Amino acid sequence: MRPLLRLLLTSLFLLLPATIVPAIAEDAAVAAPQSQVLSYEGDAQLAELAAKGTTVVFFYAAWCPNCRATVTELNARWDEVNPGLTLVIADYDKEQALKARFGVTYQDTFVLLDQDGKGVELWNSGGVNGLNAHTSAL
Repeated sequence: MRPLLRLLLTSLFLLLPATIVPAIAEDAAVAAPQSQVLSYEGDAQLAELAAKGTTVVFFYAAWCPNCRATVTELNARWDEVNPGLTLVIADYDKEQALKARFGVTYQDTFVLLDQDGKGVELWNSGGVNGLNAHTSAL
């Protein structure tokens, strides 16, 4: 009877990690909020996103080589961006009122929003390192 008990216990110990580890991994995935990239749809969208968490608006122009380089880097290194960040892409050439609201005068500009949707910090270029540096204390 003891060999059978030993076999049963050994089987349980071998199967236990297979059932616990995925559950732990699922919990970790739920605990770490995912970063996301969205297109600008309006002021109501920005207010809602800012109220929920760290939100940065990026003013992009298709004709701008720096903007294209920034987007290429963001695509390549997005997994390094601070968790929970929402990056909203606004068209530099079309969003005149939004540029005026935040004081943006140059394409390839990032604007960090506070929880009320107001611009609290703005910077040019910097890619992933710039995003992380300006949002790490939040």
